[in-house]
Amino acid sequence: MKQSWERTPLTCDGLLGPAALHPGLSDPRYLERRRAVAALVRDHRVGDPAPPVAYTEPEHATWRTVHRSLATALHAHACRPVLEAREQAPIPTDHIPQHSEVGARLRRLTGFDFTPTGGVVPNKRFLGSMDRGYFHAVQFVRHPALPLYTPEPDVIHDVFGHGIHLASPELAELYRVIGRAAMRVDSSAALRVISHVYWFTLECGVIDEHGTPKAFGAALLSSSGELARLDRSRIHPLDLPTVLTTRYEISGYQPNLFCARSLRHLADTLSEFFDDFDDETVRSRGLRVPAP
Repeated sequence: MKQSWERTPLTCDGLLGPAALHPGLSDPRYLERRRAVAALVRDHRVGDPAPPVAYTEPEHATWRTVHRSLATALHAHACRPVLEAREQAPIPTDHIPQHSEVGARLRRLTGFDFTPTGGVVPNKRFLGSMDRGYFHAVQFVRHPALPLYTPEPDVIHDVFGHGIHLASPELAELYRVIGRAAMRVDSSAALRVISHVYWFTLECGVIDEHGTPKAFGAALLSSSGELARLDRSRIHPLDLPTVLTTRYEISGYQPNLFCARSLRHLADTLSEFFDDFDDETVRSRGLRVPAP
C-alpha cells in the first residue's frame, strides 16, 4: 500500500488518492480549457511578450478563494523574508493578473520577468533562463473544486510562490545562482542535480525561525493545504549531500522537507555548492539523484 505522502488530495476534506484521479488531471472540460490556454504560447520564445488570457469569472473566483486562504496561512506559516517580500509582490486581491502586469512590477524590483509556458519545460531552458532574469510561468488556473492544492504548477502557484520570491532582490539572487550553474553544464546528469537542489530549496524549502520551521519554498507558499500540514512532514537540517539522496513527490504532499538555519545560511549553502559547479563536478563527486 502506498504511504499517504505518495498520494494527492482529491477532495476538500483531505481524502488522498492517486494523482490521476485529481480533477485537475481528469476532468475533460477543465483539461480542454487548460489546453486552450497553453496553446496561446505554443512556440513562444523566451523574452517575447506574453499573450493576454481572457480569464473567466469562475477563474477569478478561484483566485479570490485562494487569496483569502493564503492571506491567513502565510501569516501563520511563512518565514519573515517571505512575508517582507509579499508586501512588494504583484498580487492583486480581486483578479488573476496578466503576466505583463506581474512582469512589469518584478522588472522594477529585481530585473526579473515572467516568460510564459504551456507546461513542463526542459531543465536546461527552465533553469538556464533564470540566469537571464526570466522565470517560466504558466497561465492556466487550478481546478475550482480543489483550490487549496494543485498537483501541478498553475498561475496561482507561480504568482504567489515565485512572484513573491522574485519581488525581493535578496531572494531573486538565489534564482540567479542556480541559473548561472545551469548555463555552465550540458549533461542531463548535471541538470538533474541542479533541478533536485532547486526542488528542495526554492520550491519546497523551509527556514528555522526561533526553533520553528517556517515555509520558504514557492510550492508551499501557494498551497494553504500543504502549509497547514508542515508539522506532519519530516523536517531535516539543510544538508545538500542528504538532499541529493532524498526522493521527492512530484504531485503530492512532501514527506521530507529541508530546513535552513536562516536565509543567509540558505544563500551561503547554494553559493558554495554552485559557484564552481560544472559537468566535471558531477563526474568527480559521483553525484546522482533518485528518480522522482
